[in-house]
Amino acid sequence: MNFFLLTVLQAFWLLLPSAVANIIPVLVKHINFLNIPLDFGYKLGSHPLFGVHKTFRGFFFGILSAIVIILLQRMIESITSVHGILDYTALSLSSLLLLGFLLGFGTLFGDLIESFIKRRLVIKPGAPFFPFDQIDWILGSLFFASFVVQLNLLFILVALVLYGFLHPLANLLGYYLKIKKNKF
Repeated sequence: MNFFLLTVLQAFWLLLPSAVANIIPVLVKHINFLNIPLDFGYKLGSHPLFGVHKTFRGFFFGILSAIVIILLQRMIESITSVHGILDYTALSLSSLLLLGFLLGFGTLFGDLIESFIKRRLVIKPGAPFFPFDQIDWILGSLFFASFVVQLNLLFILVALVLYGFLHPLANLLGYYLKIKKNKF
């Protein structure tokens, strides 16, 4: 297989749990479980630290979804015997669970950092903040995933470009399905 194509497939496969973790908080917003703002309503100056949209519920379900997706990926790999992309079957269960946790946490942590910056710049929640809306979660998940898997610069760049383009498409789909209020 072409080296570049393999890198694209690896980036897609590795960050798939992160992409799901990034979407899940919007999908579970009507669940009251852990519907507590991460900043507990604390303000820095006259602006919220993160805002009411960043909740323990989103973190819980986002991380849980990343773990579930990575376990499903491992099952797919073991059933199909496809080990050319990323071989999750080679990881111990504890390493796999840790990677799923770190991908989910990194995704939401990256988004939290972006929210913190947006609040300091007095940008409303949900308002566009290009290009950070597209890459915050990618950078966060790659940073935390690097504690378990080895990533090189080409892989990081491919992941940023690939999911940087897929993210607005997912937002557009969410908008047309009436899950999101903004197109981008």
